Amino acid sequence: MNNIVKTDKISIGNKLPLVLISGPCVIENYEITFEIAAYLKDLTQKLDIPFIFKASYDKANRTSIQSFRGPGINDGLKILERIKSELDISIISDVHQTGEVEAASDVLDFIQIPAFLCRQTDLLLAAAKTGKPINVKKGQFLSPWDMTNVVNKIKSCGNNNISITERGAMFGYNNLVVDFRSIKIMHDNAGCPVIFDATHSVQLPGGAGTSSGGRREFAPILASAAVAAGADGVFFEVHPDPDKALCDGPNSLPLDTMAPLLTKLKALRDFTLND
Repeated sequence: MNNIVKTDKISIGNKLPLVLISGPCVIENYEITFEIAAYLKDLTQKLDIPFIFKASYDKANRTSIQSFRGPGINDGLKILERIKSELDISIISDVHQTGEVEAASDVLDFIQIPAFLCRQTDLLLAAAKTGKPINVKKGQFLSPWDMTNVVNKIKSCGNNNISITERGAMFGYNNLVVDFRSIKIMHDNAGCPVIFDATHSVQLPGGAGTSSGGRREFAPILASAAVAAGADGVFFEVHPDPDKALCDGPNSLPLDTMAPLLTKLKALRDFTLND
């Protein structure tokens, strides 16, 4: 049985409703970030789905030096703090270095560890010591059972408020594949709620030469499979016009596709809980 991750507003885990983590890949500016957050808040309230808004203030791991990274930690956290206050929503974002953690924890409700940094011991420990819930993305290079070691690093600081996110594994060059057995394996071995990142799982890392490609049309299919396999939440990068997004557009979903998709996924989660 997996543990439950809790904040004042959100609980994720065993026998609880499906949780949505969603937002743009990166903060492009205040206006578009607020637009996305407000849309998702309104939609999830109507559907009665717990919601955590995600946007990165800095995308430190980009394919090219010309790639857009975001506004940076200072301006980015100010935008996230403003949106959090104005919309009264929970916020999650990535931290990349130990020096970011304290400032980020003052704003974020959840701290996220990026997949490529999931074995960085000092970063994990610094995040754990904040006492905030930690969402760790499973590295594309790790097996699901390897995540138990990652979780134990965080638990060594007395922080048991941990979730794991499945986001695919490297499958040859510029491609990812999802093994849905990993959801149960991580539930059983690490004892944590498991989130499924549907849009990063259809990413083609570096597949467009100077940027990553993606096959967004497959994200809803993989999300359905993950919820059926027992995922406690789903993660989608979304944008009003993904083809114009400054980061991860090829694997982001249009905002206007989210209502029918979330309706379906919620029903599927409810079915699995009653099965």
